[in-house]
Amino acid sequence: MASGKHFKYVVLGGGVSGGYAAREFAKQGVQPGELAIISKEAVAPYERPALSKAYLFPQNPARLPGFHVCVGSGGERLLPEWYSEKGIELILSTEIVKADLASKTLTSEAGATFTYEILLIATGSSVIKLSDFGTQGADSNNILYLREVDDADQLYAAIQAKKGGKAVVVGGGYIGLELSAVLKMNDLDVTMVFPEPWCMPRLFTAEIAAFYESYYTNKGVKIVKGTVAIGFDADANGDVTAVKLKDGSVLDADIVVVGVGGRPLTNLFKGQVAEEKGGIKTDAFFETSVPGVYAVGDVATFPMKIYNDERRVEHVDHSRKSAEQAVKAIKGKEAGSAVEEYDYLPYFYSRSFDLSWQFYGDNVGDAILFGDADPSSAKPKFGSYWVKDGKCVGAFLEGGLPDENAAIAKLARAQPPAASPDELKAAGLQFASKI
Repeated sequence: MASGKHFKYVVLGGGVSGGYAAREFAKQGVQPGELAIISKEAVAPYERPALSKAYLFPQNPARLPGFHVCVGSGGERLLPEWYSEKGIELILSTEIVKADLASKTLTSEAGATFTYEILLIATGSSVIKLSDFGTQGADSNNILYLREVDDADQLYAAIQAKKGGKAVVVGGGYIGLELSAVLKMNDLDVTMVFPEPWCMPRLFTAEIAAFYESYYTNKGVKIVKGTVAIGFDADANGDVTAVKLKDGSVLDADIVVVGVGGRPLTNLFKGQVAEEKGGIKTDAFFETSVPGVYAVGDVATFPMKIYNDERRVEHVDHSRKSAEQAVKAIKGKEAGSAVEEYDYLPYFYSRSFDLSWQFYGDNVGDAILFGDADPSSAKPKFGSYWVKDGKCVGAFLEGGLPDENAAIAKLARAQPPAASPDELKAAGLQFASKI
């Protein structure tokens, strides 16, 4: 067998985590030739959240190289040249199909092999496709998904080709809400369909969701709840023309965008590494059950110190921070210096239309809504606290200023004793600002 390439460190995955890991390695003084990043995408790591937002804007859409990492967190932009300057090998358009952790060997689809001393698994998630469930007609043209920049290009082209047409968005989570907004901004006739009783059910309470659903309805987005797509009609060219719903109704469609979730990409490591809660089990430094193998971002199930349990988090903020933590731990171990345990505060955010919300902490217990949640207000601004066992454990804020968002983050970290529901409602943001 032909000898492959050997590196001291290999990062498998060129998404957000891959880019932030590269920056941290450079900060920690990696030597030229020691580090490779292997990515199945054709471009250097970029900030994925841009794809469902500015990439699809009708005016001045974002394009690469504008949103390569690490601009999403206010850092410098790492262009492909940056990697060469640092002696980091960027191995693009390369899909790894076999990982043998015992022999420390990765094999690509083309048969190339890569060996390593330390492996950082940053494979992220793949989108769940309706064709995975055998949904009738799910392979028709213009039924689109959004995960990578190529997907965003396809969607952008479809928007241009179907100006003024009808778009159906399947799913009521992040992707569903952000894409419904951006499709509407492109003057398409938009209908959002999801099976749950309200949008974003993993985070939103019924009251929070009611605001966003009314706001979207006021913007002209139609919302169909409590049913799912069971099939699609297409014309003679194979282009989608309609979405058939389980409740018997049929929606005309020129474009269908599906956002029904993702699956962590852990299949390469099945049976070779301990798993938990659908991810690869790690310690507080993101090292797995196999010494010298680390896992970060969407694929890692790690100890959430603040809640004293194991969690897997799918969010860009954790993708960035876990990658940095793992690299610090790798380099710390080599230098024999101690590294702090990962102490992550869950954080989620979204932007659509003129709206922008942030959430910190845990959404468990009783939710107490405060502020102006009238969707017809000129500048709605409202939030929610979550109270469990007498403590404030989570906070959500729509329309917050930077210092107000910082205040709810501080509150979620501190978990102060909660006032009574009436007092919390009356105090609103003041309660967080006093922490």
